[in-house]
Amino acid sequence: MAGPLESISGGKAWYYCPKGPMVLGEGPIYRASDSTLHWVDCLSEPPELYVLKVDPVTGDAIGEARVLPLADSVTVAFFRKDKPGSYIAAYYQGVCFVDEATGKLDVVKEIIPKSQRDELRFNDGGIDAKGRFWLAEIDKRAMAFGPNQLPESYGTPKGRLWRYDPDGSLHLMISEGVVCGNGLAWSPDNKTMYFNDSVAMMVFAFDFDLESGSISNKRLLVDRRSSYGEPDGMIVDTDGNLWIAVFASHRVMVFSPEGKHLKDIVCTAKNPACTTWGGKDHSIIFMASGKDRSENPEPGDEGGHMFKYHPVSARGYPKHEFAG
Repeated sequence: MAGPLESISGGKAWYYCPKGPMVLGEGPIYRASDSTLHWVDCLSEPPELYVLKVDPVTGDAIGEARVLPLADSVTVAFFRKDKPGSYIAAYYQGVCFVDEATGKLDVVKEIIPKSQRDELRFNDGGIDAKGRFWLAEIDKRAMAFGPNQLPESYGTPKGRLWRYDPDGSLHLMISEGVVCGNGLAWSPDNKTMYFNDSVAMMVFAFDFDLESGSISNKRLLVDRRSSYGEPDGMIVDTDGNLWIAVFASHRVMVFSPEGKHLKDIVCTAKNPACTTWGGKDHSIIFMASGKDRSENPEPGDEGGHMFKYHPVSARGYPKHEFAG
């Protein structure tokens, strides 16, 4: 008989955002060359980009974050290879480049037409080992029903998954069925791609072909529908374990590559949102979180601030950069 699940304290917020809690902190990425952490508040008015210098060994903040307003909601961003000071990002309607110095947003590819802005928006994304940008949509109307509450009468959710390649070509990878696309990640051997649907409360695995960028053999890896928590941003460690920020759960949940629940890292934010490996040996987990926007927020909730955690033995990888 299996013993009780290991539950580890991840502690309180590590960096308190200077203007108060963010609405929804998302998309943290770490740059080793100057030991800076970058993330966004995608739902503030206006949306904001944060850049914070951190100690590469301890992860402690050095000074205050630089905060820049953005012209549209950006939910995830990644560095561009050999293009310092520029990110590729998913904005509300598609792919854009963002200037780190000014926050200026240049639309590269509008995918969702303005006429559908009330129905669909982009959310999380990932860069594969060949430098291709994957970006996932939210079906806003399906999401409004709440976690695992979509009635059968709604039909198939409209959210999709796209791949934008360094040569500028766009590829539709999943044509429908996504409520809230989240947490894209790959196994260390690049043979498996993981993809979360937060509001459907499921984590999927696909066979992944690195050379062609194709996916196949979709299968359910983690099913939270009869439990609690919405699988959100995700990273993978060098052993292939999945560290998933689980929204509405106060925790990062760790799963084996086979989907076995290994342990939980519990924190003082109800809504963990997204994680990244950082620090000198990519041995620190930095996590963005969202404010508890429910009618009766929990007293003492520290959502909307930034967290960090030093795993005892696990370490990860830097996030890949876009090759275009």
